[in-house]
Amino acid sequence: MYHALIRRRLRHVFALLSAGNFEPVVAKFAPAFEHTFSGNHPLGGTRRSADAVRQWFARLYRLFPSLSFEIKAIVVSGWPWDTRAAVEWIDRATPADGVPYVNEGMHSVRIRWGRVVRLRAYLDTSIVEETCRRLARAGVTEAAAPPIT
Repeated sequence: MYHALIRRRLRHVFALLSAGNFEPVVAKFAPAFEHTFSGNHPLGGTRRSADAVRQWFARLYRLFPSLSFEIKAIVVSGWPWDTRAAVEWIDRATPADGVPYVNEGMHSVRIRWGRVVRLRAYLDTSIVEETCRRLARAGVTEAAAPPIT
């Protein structure tokens, strides 16, 4: 029953993200947490504060407007005091240059008592890097900005 609840909540989180509504997601992070997005690009790196995660999500949606997620699978294990989940997805967006963006990946999430203490995104970072380079060449300066940490 508990695992089904967590799967339902994770589906809801990705629905919020697909609607561009990241504030409720930021509110789910614990006071001490780690948010890591793989790769060497403006979205890469690790954040440990709500303000940094909020800035990161704002940048994500500026670079990848209309970002949406299609959930392929969710796996949950553990108890309320130490829950681990994996969310496999395909995401799509149309960046400012109009070239469709599609990537596949997964989020590894660790949850304690309903709050996210660690989130790591694993995806094809070469697609993100190439999209950012293309956007930078098209004049989107933030696509060449240093990571938010």
